[in-house]
Amino acid sequence: MAPVTLDRLRDGVRDNPWISWGVTVAIGALAFIIRVVNVGFPRTVVFDETYYAKDAWSLLQHGYEAEWSNGEVVNAHIIAGDLSDLTATGSFIVHPPVGKWLIALGEAAFGMNPLGWRIAAVLFGALLVMATIRLARRLSRSLLIGALAGLLLTFDGLAFTMSRIALLDVFQATFLVAAVAALVADRDHHRHRLTDAIEAKGWTDLRGTFGPLLWWRPWRWVAGLLFGLAVATKWNSLYVLAVFGIVTVIWDVGARSLAGAGFLSWTALLKEGLLAFVSLVGTAFVVYLVSWTGWLVTDGGYGRGWGLENPDHPWVAAFGPALASLLHYHQEIFEFHTGDYMREQTHPYDAHPAGWLLMLRPISFDATNAIPVGTDGCVGPETCVRVIVGMGTPVLWWAGAAALVLALIWWIAGRDWRFGVPVLGVASVWLPWFASADRPVFFFYGITIIPFTVVALALVLGLVLGPPDAPGRRRGAIIVGTLTGLVVANFAYLYPVLTDASLPYGQWLARMWLRSWI
Repeated sequence: MAPVTLDRLRDGVRDNPWISWGVTVAIGALAFIIRVVNVGFPRTVVFDETYYAKDAWSLLQHGYEAEWSNGEVVNAHIIAGDLSDLTATGSFIVHPPVGKWLIALGEAAFGMNPLGWRIAAVLFGALLVMATIRLARRLSRSLLIGALAGLLLTFDGLAFTMSRIALLDVFQATFLVAAVAALVADRDHHRHRLTDAIEAKGWTDLRGTFGPLLWWRPWRWVAGLLFGLAVATKWNSLYVLAVFGIVTVIWDVGARSLAGAGFLSWTALLKEGLLAFVSLVGTAFVVYLVSWTGWLVTDGGYGRGWGLENPDHPWVAAFGPALASLLHYHQEIFEFHTGDYMREQTHPYDAHPAGWLLMLRPISFDATNAIPVGTDGCVGPETCVRVIVGMGTPVLWWAGAAALVLALIWWIAGRDWRFGVPVLGVASVWLPWFASADRPVFFFYGITIIPFTVVALALVLGLVLGPPDAPGRRRGAIIVGTLTGLVVANFAYLYPVLTDASLPYGQWLARMWLRSWI
């Protein structure tokens, strides 16, 4: 017998929360342990750590990002424990401060050293796995599928590498996935409360009325907070906020329609849309503005005095000198990202977004070539290399790309909303980069892609697995188990090139499966 309206509205996860969270924490702990081992190596400033690790330390000292003197030797001084090169002169930066503040917390705890500036990324790498589990679990209504998604992400090479280097992207990815998970939780919460309201009237549906406006949506406020933190880490998080801000209101229209509101369900676009805008965009804006507190309450940050130097500017009259200075600073940052300077730059690891899903051009974060036999851990029989490659686990990325296509089909043709979430997640963090393809962009930005990809893959594997009583369950379990084993084995094989291990040149080359990886 088909479920009645109220049963369909009350659909949701029903597993034991203690068991569910126990599994989530256990897999998150596994991810943390794998990532934290030897995270202080190499004891150098790797790639763009030269910006973010130093900016983070400056935030601790001054409340704003300041310049470091002595040019190219400053990193060697830092590794040697000499931090005297930090000045009080404000430094022009191109990303907001939340990710750098998180790095700074690690430095405050462990010092200005590789462990200190990387430990926050390790923690957030584990939290990213946990957020992915919660999202996949709620979408699939299955703890097994959620755990599968978490395990797959645990053994992704890019997620692993980005959790061991002091860049901003792993923080952004964690906030974004958690925000989307909060909105999916809000969808269930709202439908359950709507069902309660209908039952309280003794009805079986809304009888053509709109029904009560359920303004208390705590998960939306949580999502607004998380989106604000994501935007305050990297601006392109705005695309995800925009996409899922629309999606959450469309879900409300669907809930009212299913509940029997008829044509009036479409008025949710206005009624629920306004509340959604306040709780999501309004909260995100406040969080974003608060993230600049260190810059606002001090006077040494780059451009901090612009408002006082331009008292007749309309912005100063409208917002006051401090906020006007911040607005002007944002204008300069935007012009940096979109102006001719960036378009004229080149980089050997520039990777067009069209190739990201198939991982056609990974990036080398660090490399030491031609290490002689008998030195630096090289045991021969040929000269060795040490590299940290920002690459995903190929088996996972290629299977994930296929799963995204299947998820798109299942969402549209099968009319299954759950598959639309990872598809829209990938689209919102990936497609906007095509507009920036005329400047150097890098594969490691895909750290925001892979969590949604593994959710899509886990959902597709859930279809392969089938329900517990399905006659083909055993065959499905073999397929799922085999793919998971291949991902883990592929990750283990790549582990040396993800961790700066000493490898004979031939063994490194054997791991570079495509010529474009070299």
